[in-house]
Amino acid sequence: STNHKDIGSLYLWFSFIMFLTGGAMAMVIRAELFQPGLQLVEPNFFHQMTTVHGLIMVFGAVMPAFTGLANWLIPMMIGAPDMAFPRMNNWSFWILPFAFTMLLSSLFMEGGGPNFGWTFYAPLSSTYSPDSTALFVFAIHIMGISSMMGAINVIVTIVNLRAPGMTCMKLPLFVWTWLITAILLIAVMPVLAGAVTMVLTDKFFGTSFFDTAGGGDPVMFQHIFWFFGHPEV
Repeated sequence: STNHKDIGSLYLWFSFIMFLTGGAMAMVIRAELFQPGLQLVEPNFFHQMTTVHGLIMVFGAVMPAFTGLANWLIPMMIGAPDMAFPRMNNWSFWILPFAFTMLLSSLFMEGGGPNFGWTFYAPLSSTYSPDSTALFVFAIHIMGISSMMGAINVIVTIVNLRAPGMTCMKLPLFVWTWLITAILLIAVMPVLAGAVTMVLTDKFFGTSFFDTAGGGDPVMFQHIFWFFGHPEV
């Protein structure tokens, strides 16, 4: 379907499934922390749960839920027949299940899934991480592409498809918040893509963006990551 309500519902259902998935990982984390010492899982698996829980909750539960609400509400609030690019809207949703399937499948790889916290600070993520880091990076790329397409759709819809007489100052506050959010997403998702790509090349292709031995700077990773992180939040 290219109907904005159907796609909004798909986003919301997907978000709910991811919320339960991430919640199950949180239950593993809390059960393990219930008493001091090891009870249930190995330390490495605990770190994997922490990392994937964070990624799934942020990129899989929170962001698609807000995007689903945008799909449902913005066209109705501004008097538009649909989103500006219905087919791109469809695509930006349907690449998400594949991204998260890839992220979750990394847990079954040799060496386990990503185990470096949801902020994946270098050099832990770029040097001392398992090979599944490559799947994690690709999954983040696909989520970023989805977010940027959704944001482009929102901006063009709000700018071009308002009903006659609906000036910017008559827009509901929800529509304004999404306009600002979409602009921020387009500004910062490529920065995250750059950061994870540098992590990827540091790990597999011998670059030294974040490796001090090669003249790199781990603190630069934090600056780049939070340049993405705060506007995204």
